[in-house]
Amino acid sequence: MGQDKALIEINGVPLWQRQIRLLAELEPGEIFLAGPPRDADATAAYTFLEDATPAAGPLGGLAAALRRCVTTRLLALALDLPQMTSAYLLQLLAQSDKRAGVVPIRGIRYEPLAAVYPKGSLATVEAMLAQQRYSLQNLCVLGSAEGWLLKRTVAPEDDYLFTNMNTPEDLAALNRHHA
Repeated sequence: MGQDKALIEINGVPLWQRQIRLLAELEPGEIFLAGPPRDADATAAYTFLEDATPAAGPLGGLAAALRRCVTTRLLALALDLPQMTSAYLLQLLAQSDKRAGVVPIRGIRYEPLAAVYPKGSLATVEAMLAQQRYSLQNLCVLGSAEGWLLKRTVAPEDDYLFTNMNTPEDLAALNRHHA
């Protein structure tokens, strides 16, 4: 993108604030924001967490959040999924429990940054960090094989929820859609 995705605005709201507001609709006990600190948003409280291993990408943020999580499960949401809805996230939460999380899958690709992870997955995440294996796809394959992560096939009508923003063209298309 050539710029920090978190600061990209849709309808005047930066993506990071948009996602925090979306999570706040779910009324969680706490919201974590992993990555660089952001300006305060008075509409939703969150706790900033530094990535556990900065070079690990999203796995480092997931590790930091799982370490701080005091509940039996953690809902992870990427900031560059601006079409995601609270209704879909509630469905994921309803399909998970303290033993098994839920990860959407489209074709052969997991959507690990709109998923629910059990607190017990922290040991696997920590082991992957220690081995410098930072792939969230690999984490999902492992979690599915070990039974602590259930697959949820994304229905065709929900596919748009996982449209992320990787290029200026993606942003332009999204802004046209929301205009």
